[in-house]
Amino acid sequence: MSRQKGIFLVITGALLWGIGGTVSKKLFQEFEIDVDWLVTTRLLIAGFLLLTVQYFGKDRAQILGVWKTGRIAIQLIIFGILGMLAVQYTYMASIEHGNAAVATLLQYLAPVMIIVYLVFRKQAVLTQRDLLTVSLALVGCFFLLTNGSISQLTVPTPAIIWGILSGVALAFYTLYAIPLLKQFDSLVIVGWAMIIGGFALSFIHPPWQMDFTTLTAEAYLYLVFVIIFGTMIAFWFYIESLQSLAAKESSLLGSTEPLAAVFTTVFWLKEPFGMFQWFGTTCILIMILLLALNKDSSSNNSKQNKKPLKIS
Repeated sequence: MSRQKGIFLVITGALLWGIGGTVSKKLFQEFEIDVDWLVTTRLLIAGFLLLTVQYFGKDRAQILGVWKTGRIAIQLIIFGILGMLAVQYTYMASIEHGNAAVATLLQYLAPVMIIVYLVFRKQAVLTQRDLLTVSLALVGCFFLLTNGSISQLTVPTPAIIWGILSGVALAFYTLYAIPLLKQFDSLVIVGWAMIIGGFALSFIHPPWQMDFTTLTAEAYLYLVFVIIFGTMIAFWFYIESLQSLAAKESSLLGSTEPLAAVFTTVFWLKEPFGMFQWFGTTCILIMILLLALNKDSSSNNSKQNKKPLKIS
């Protein structure tokens, strides 16, 4: 694969992730789609499609091979429920209560949480660059959520809580996946994790319990975009880009995801965004770029994990 094609794939995938979050907000806001139903349906369909890509694309034996060892099977189930499902649900809940821009930016605090966790566990040493990224994250969050006014939050409290929980879930998701990714392809691990998470949530909100007659053609188009383009194709493109790009380059170019979420939220959904919120957004984006560019950061697990995961 040419380098140019790899760059195109990762940027396209990241843009689809960011736009997919905003489209989800449109479904919650205008068509009153239930967040439980959307997460369940999204995970089940996208997971099945990713395993289908694996079946026709490369080592199909891994699809069932991942279940042959009891220890690995248990790890995969834990990853599917506490990792994949937790990330997806908290992210979508944050979007439902707030907007895709804030939800995506809060989720991108996960690398900072990983830094703090690794330092606390004495598995890494806090560097000056780490201090800078943590400071940027804190300052960025303050202005993003308050727009410079301490007395009043510009984002609903439930959206903030769900967004922070999404970052925590993503930090767990990232660290817990490392041993699984050493043994199996990303498409297999993520595909099965999506199916496991979707199956678990089906007990709370079965995907067939939906009044499809109330949905318009526009709503169906948005659903197709979120499930197919904003989830399955976005992840597939990201993984394919790693065939010609280094993991660090893919992570850096993947930073276009929060940009897409912010701009579509502001200019398509017409959500209000104050001057200080733009400043906070800029701080968080700089933090993301610093982490992506720094190959020696304690938050970078590239030596352990050659295939970074994306989940938005």
